[in-house]
Amino acid sequence: MTASAALIDALKHTLRARGLTYARVARHLGMSEASVKRMFSQKNFTLKRLDFICDLAHIEFSELARALHANETQLSQLTPEQEKEIIADRKLFLVAVCALNQVTFEQIVGTYDISRAECTRLLLRLDRLKFIELQPNNRIRLLVSQAFSWLPDGPIQRFFNQQAHTEFFRSHFDRSHEFMVVVNGMLSRASSAAIVSRLKRVAKEFSEMHNDDVHLPLGERSAMSVLVAIRHWELQAFAELRRHRK
Repeated sequence: MTASAALIDALKHTLRARGLTYARVARHLGMSEASVKRMFSQKNFTLKRLDFICDLAHIEFSELARALHANETQLSQLTPEQEKEIIADRKLFLVAVCALNQVTFEQIVGTYDISRAECTRLLLRLDRLKFIELQPNNRIRLLVSQAFSWLPDGPIQRFFNQQAHTEFFRSHFDRSHEFMVVVNGMLSRASSAAIVSRLKRVAKEFSEMHNDDVHLPLGERSAMSVLVAIRHWELQAFAELRRHRK
């Protein structure tokens, strides 16, 4: 990521932290909300507009640079040991996912069968794991970066492959806002690389939209999961019919 792109991401994080929506930025700049979203998505700013947005957020460029540095020092992944402890306790895993989704303490205890005392204990465990910082009045501060992901083939991803995988696909994917398609083909190395690059951008866009929506009330957000995958694969029934080369 370029320095300018990272700076824009830091600005987006600051706007979310201060409850400033794209609609509010659009009104401040005299632009449409769609244009502002496109501007942030493409990371295409004039210095004048950047200055106006900083003015709206009451932040100086120096503060933005410090916020950028703070984000760079945050964890993008946990260790296998940290993931093992989280996945070993169902409620701890739930609270960790809630924290990632910017769900507050009050929202957690109001939504799930977890008492206030138990929720505090679980958050303290996540604090000890350096996943969050539990602040006064049970405020939750994430210590992982916006680019955080679970370890590839780590304890949590293996849990998904072994258990959650079946639950995820127990659907016709025919409801509103659901979609699934399976496409088979034969691609060159160059085409495969291009598709992988595009899928990575889709995953990044999903994460950015999640970050954009964290300021919304919990009732206006719902848990969504996107699975992006591509691999060299042939149906075993077909592979068994291949001629064995001599």
